[in-house]
This record gives sequence, structure tokens and C-alpha cells, in this order.
Amino acid sequence: MFRNMFRKQFPKVQDAWTLAHAIVDTVREPLIVLDQELRVVAASRSFYLTFKVNAADTQGKLLYDLGDGQWDIPKLRLLLGKILPEQGAMEDYEVEHDFPRIGQRTMLLNARKIFSEKGSHTTILLGIEDVTQKRALEKEKDDLIRQKEMLLEELEHRVVNSLQIIASIIMLKARAVESEETRRHLEDAHNRVISVATVQKHLHGSAANSIIEMEPYLATLCKALAQSMIGDNRPISIKFNGKGGSCKRRDAESIGLIVTELVINSLKHAFNASTKDGEIKVSYDVSGTDWQLAVSDNGSGKPDGVFAQPKTGLGTGVVKALSKQLDAQVLTVSGALGTKVSITHATFAAA
Repeated sequence: MFRNMFRKQFPKVQDAWTLAHAIVDTVREPLIVLDQELRVVAASRSFYLTFKVNAADTQGKLLYDLGDGQWDIPKLRLLLGKILPEQGAMEDYEVEHDFPRIGQRTMLLNARKIFSEKGSHTTILLGIEDVTQKRALEKEKDDLIRQKEMLLEELEHRVVNSLQIIASIIMLKARAVESEETRRHLEDAHNRVISVATVQKHLHGSAANSIIEMEPYLATLCKALAQSMIGDNRPISIKFNGKGGSCKRRDAESIGLIVTELVINSLKHAFNASTKDGEIKVSYDVSGTDWQLAVSDNGSGKPDGVFAQPKTGLGTGVVKALSKQLDAQVLTVSGALGTKVSITHATFAAA
């Protein structure tokens, strides 16, 4: 139907050719029309402007002979000699080439074969999109992202080192003071600085939006807490139990800080000098999209069946604040067999 309308509107071959040439010229991206022998039948004005060539040196010439062979590109030969004949069309075929007059260019080639009505000859349309600047901007963006990640990694490394230095200074001050109350406050501050440093150390090197596997992360964290916060003369151990689960780094950081606060709390209040075989258990359970973190101890708790009332101490405030950020609820149960604090998020979807 379209062909019949085209014939009626443009009965003369010359009229049809004029229209086709005008269409080619209005295309903003460089466009070449080739015959079946790959000779240039027509080229758009944008082709001449982009590649700084003229019509006299282009029309009727073999494509590979244009500009002293500057279009004799191996990947272009592959496109027109093998891929296009087999597939009949090709889109976004990327080619890089150094042109004598305009320099290095990255191009996306779009080619399509058009068969005549009687099948006596074939015309090839070759569209060329110059994406050199686009690729340069993408590379610049990727380079900037890599630089940012390197700077963040270096910053995190310096932060962890600085926190460890601060913790060491606090501990030196704690050993020097005479007041028992002041010493306790300084030791408490030391433990919290160490806890932040420990969490940061084990997340070091992971991107801000990366996904953290929780089992190895929490297992390593518990081991580090045991080494840094339990002296050789205290018969207390920290054990981790959990399988699977993952979350974003920011959430993993909050969960890690909750674990350290609860471990500090157990070490401070659950055990005394006569404690034997003290144990702190950290568990992380995942069921579908739900997760639960629990920290329990076998230290001195309240009588059976009595729920521990939330206190207003610094550690409790930190745990509550971090749990609120995670959209999780805190439940504390304490009895003769020890204390258990559970942090539950019923709508958490890991990764």
C-alpha cells in the first residue's frame, strides 16, 4: 500500500531520488548509502562535516578507498562482509579508529540491507554515531569513582588507626588515675572506642552500598571482641552461631555496633570475679525475609520469669537508637540462667 502511494505521489524516478537524497541529508548522524559492491551512492551532510571530506571524493568510490584508505577498518570489514550478510541488520556495533584528519574516534555502527522490489540489487544503509565524547565522559566518571573509593578506603584506614590510638591513650589515663569511679568511666570509654574501631576494621575495604555476608562478618567480629575485651585471666568465651543472611554495609555496621554494645554490657554486669565457664552467645538467624539477632549470657540475671526492665544507660540508649535505625524491636529477658537480648526485624529483605 505504501509503495503504491509512493508511486502515485512520486511518479518520476528523479522525484523519488530527490526525496531520498533530502531524507539522507536531514539525518543528524552521519549516514552512508552503499550499493551491493560497497560503493558510496550517497552520504549525508553530517557525514561530510564530521569526517571532513567532500562529495567529489566520496560519491561513487569504494567505502574502503575513501580518504586514502582511512575507512579500511578490520571491524568494519567484518560487519559488512560477514555479519550483515548473515543477519541482514546490525545495531550498535562499536568500532574504534584513528582518522588522519579528526583523530581517534569511537563509533557505533548501525547497518541494514534494503532489497529492491524485484530483488535485482541491494542497498546498504550505514549509520554512524560518534560516541567518542560519551565514552570519554564515562571513563572520566569511572576514574573519579575509583579515586573516590581509594580515598574512602584510605580515610577508613586512618580512622581505624586513630580510634585505636585514642583507645590506647584512654587506657593509659585509666591506669594512672586514683579514683575508682573515674577509672571505670575511662575503661568504659575505652571499650566503646575499641568497639567502633573493631566494626570499622572488619568492614574496611567494602563499598558503602556493598552487600555484606553476615555469617563470616559476625563470626570474625566476635573473635576480635574476645581478643580485645577479655583478659587471659577471665574464664569467659564468646561464641557465634548463625547461617546465611546478608545486608547492606550500613545495616551491617549498625548490627555490628549493637553486638559490641551488648557484649560490653554482659562483660560489665553479668559476670563477677568468682565466675567460672562464663559464656556469651551471639546468634544471627534468618528465615525467609526475617532476621533476628540475639546476644545472651549465662551470668547472674534476675529470678525466673522476671523480664528485665530497660535501663537508661549509655549502652541501652545506643542499642535502642541503632535498632530504631534498622526498624527493629528490642526484647530483653533476664532470669536465673542469664540474660538474653533479641533484636528482631520481621520485614527485613536481605539484599
